[in-house]
Amino acid sequence: MMRDHYVFSNGRLKRKHNTIYFENEQGIQKPLPIEKIQTLHIFGEVDVNSKLLTYLSQYGVCLQFYNYYGFYTGTFYPRKRKESGIVIVKQSEHYAFHDKRMFIAYLFLQGAIHHMLRNLRRRKEDTQQCIDEIELISKKMQQAKTIQQLMGFEGQIRQLYYQAFNMMIKQDFVFEKREKKPPRDPLNAMISFGNSLMYQVVLSEIYKTVLNPTISYLHEPSVKRFSLSLDIAEIFKPLLVDPLIFTLINKRVITKKHFDYLEGEICYLNDEGRKKFIKSWEDRLKTSVKHRSLNRNTTYRYLIRLECYKLVKHFIGDEVYKPLKAWW
Repeated sequence: MMRDHYVFSNGRLKRKHNTIYFENEQGIQKPLPIEKIQTLHIFGEVDVNSKLLTYLSQYGVCLQFYNYYGFYTGTFYPRKRKESGIVIVKQSEHYAFHDKRMFIAYLFLQGAIHHMLRNLRRRKEDTQQCIDEIELISKKMQQAKTIQQLMGFEGQIRQLYYQAFNMMIKQDFVFEKREKKPPRDPLNAMISFGNSLMYQVVLSEIYKTVLNPTISYLHEPSVKRFSLSLDIAEIFKPLLVDPLIFTLINKRVITKKHFDYLEGEICYLNDEGRKKFIKSWEDRLKTSVKHRSLNRNTTYRYLIRLECYKLVKHFIGDEVYKPLKAWW
């Protein structure tokens, strides 16, 4: 089975005997079978060379790099194998024409809001006021005429949603406000780390389709980022990341001891905390649900790829796009 691999130690990755080996600082080598690797996540200080990168590219393996504090820094992205000129033209067309772009951007947010409300309704007795306010803003969102207006409504909803986190968490984790750059408390650190993992999973699934990851709709396209992964991740962050955070905290899998501070201000998960988070994250991605249309069990990870396929069908005119809205 293909899966992601995570490297936390310092050392070297190299090709040897038609597979990959990781050699730590003590010279101990561990094989990583290339045919079973989907993405390599590098958290330690690891040396690589062009021979390795060429080999990874042949198998379509992405390398995701993170710095000492667990923050995403960059990606080695192999040459794209699946390409379709007509899809790229149509994908660009849906960005260039305002109404087409607004339609897709609005639906991305509708999928996200559905999953935010789904989380809040699990503690409906405490969050009803927040639910009512979000539903009211969601109705106003239909009147938005520009992407900026859509993002403004989304910001209001996010603020209400994050305020309700304190009602969802049992431990002494307190959420005051969302702080991304940098995160200054444990809850913000977990959200940032989880969202970073989410973006990379979405990017790896986009890579398996004919979509261009730089052409986006809700977020502005940029030469410095794969902005379509940010768009699609909006749907899945409240479905996958946020419930995982609630579970890890409420079941005391992660506590205050799993965080460190840089200069007393920047908060981040320490090595033990990251390993615990990632183990639970991988378990969640492998969780399956019975798909209503396919009539078979489908993992959460594959649901992300199906979202990409739905976009392709929308672009070429086969089927109008509808965002995932969890039914289970």
